[in-house]
Amino acid sequence: MAITEYLAERFPFPNHPRIYPEDLEDRAVCREVQSFLRTDFLALRQERPTTTIWFAPATTPLSAAAREAADKLIAAVEPLLAHERSTLFAQWCIADADLALMLQRLIKSGDAVPEKLRAYAEANWKRPSVAKWNALPRGKTPS
Repeated sequence: MAITEYLAERFPFPNHPRIYPEDLEDRAVCREVQSFLRTDFLALRQERPTTTIWFAPATTPLSAAAREAADKLIAAVEPLLAHERSTLFAQWCIADADLALMLQRLIKSGDAVPEKLRAYAEANWKRPSVAKWNALPRGKTPS
C-alpha cells in the first residue's frame, strides 16, 4: 500500500491515471479493502498462493481454516459489489486490482466463488493494464 500511495502522490491526477478514488469516503474504503486483503486470510494465502494463479492451480481442497477465510472474504466483499458495476466505486481504483487478485486465488483453483464475484474478478482481469501485468514473464514454475 505504501508503494501505491507514494505513486499516487508522486504522479498525481490529472497528468496520470487516478489509482485512488477522488471522493474522500471512497478513498477511505479503498484503503480499508487494501488493508483487509493484506492483513487477513493467512490460511487462504498459504493454500492458494499467487503461484496458483500463474502456474499450476491447487489440487487439494481448502482446509477448514482456509474455507473459513474464503467465506469471510466473500461475506465481506459481496455487499461492496451490490451494484451492477465491475468496480468497487464509480471509477476503477487500485483496490479493484487487489480484490480481483485475491478472488483469482480461488477461481483459478476451482474453488466456489459466487457468480457476481467471479464476474467482477474476470472483468478486472481483462482491464488492459491488468492484462498487461498478467502477461509479464513469471520465470520457472516454483517447485
